[in-house]
Amino acid sequence: MNAPAIAVLMFDDRRVPKPLRGLPAVRIDDPGDVEVVQAAITGVRRVVVVGADADLAAVLTRLLRASQLDVEVGYAPRRRTAATRVCRVPAGRRAARRARRGSAQRMPLIRDETGTVIVGTAHWRPPGDEQLLRGEAVVDDAVLFDGAVDEVRIEPTETLPGLRARVSGSRRWLTGRAAQLGTTGAAVVRDGVPAPRTMRRSTFYRNTEGWLLVR
Repeated sequence: MNAPAIAVLMFDDRRVPKPLRGLPAVRIDDPGDVEVVQAAITGVRRVVVVGADADLAAVLTRLLRASQLDVEVGYAPRRRTAATRVCRVPAGRRAARRARRGSAQRMPLIRDETGTVIVGTAHWRPPGDEQLLRGEAVVDDAVLFDGAVDEVRIEPTETLPGLRARVSGSRRWLTGRAAQLGTTGAAVVRDGVPAPRTMRRSTFYRNTEGWLLVR
């Protein structure tokens, strides 16, 4: 039997959006279940992610690690998110229609040193009960901060160079290919999901190959 051209990945317990009905759908209870996600994306031309930014990031992380970035990815969240703003895609039924019928365009893919993708936002925050994040961060060759700050926000950009970062409370964004942090300790949060341990070094950077966003 031939594999379907489009598969819908359902990361919540609601019904499949009406514009996507009739397509093969897989419910994924745990985005970290590598085997289930890998089986769902194998052999298809396009996947449509119905879920949150962290779910989209989990699928792209799997595509990256499996060297399958030629798979087209549609995104159909119930509501607008940080990633819909970055990618300039709608939410709800409009997003579902576009994810099924739209065309794919290559977008910068932002990952970190662990091979984990971000699609909306990432943060460097003080660890534990500490009030300030201490260390130094740069975006490419430009210093973002040197000393102590409340936190840092990192976002992908729709076009090259690929990402931007700013210190909390500042309106000054620095854009570049990579943002790097050296610190006495930082809590790293990727699309709302905290990393399991405190980090002394963290880097977000543009992958050599982008991802195929349907819109």
